[in-house]
Amino acid sequence: MLTDQSVITLGKSVFWLFFILGNISMIGYIISKNDEFAVGGFMLLIFGSMINLLIVAAILVYAWIDIHRRSACMKAVMIILINIPIAILYFFIGISILTF
Repeated sequence: MLTDQSVITLGKSVFWLFFILGNISMIGYIISKNDEFAVGGFMLLIFGSMINLLIVAAILVYAWIDIHRRSACMKAVMIILINIPIAILYFFIGISILTF
């Protein structure tokens, strides 16, 4: 059985994992101009979005099953969803950098 803190820790861990990977891709490309960082960043955007969506869906299902953890699950989902505007911003930055 998960505790409230473990559910929130899961959300934070997923957020930081994909945030750090996105930063590595973006900064790696800006510093090195190596196209592999850009390709990796766009692949991360595609597959990371799917993985994050699956994790959010799993947490929401868990919140539906265990109503006592619903508040912690919603906090975890909100933490993960912070990555959406960041990913959109990085997408537009990446597109603008690649067109120069």
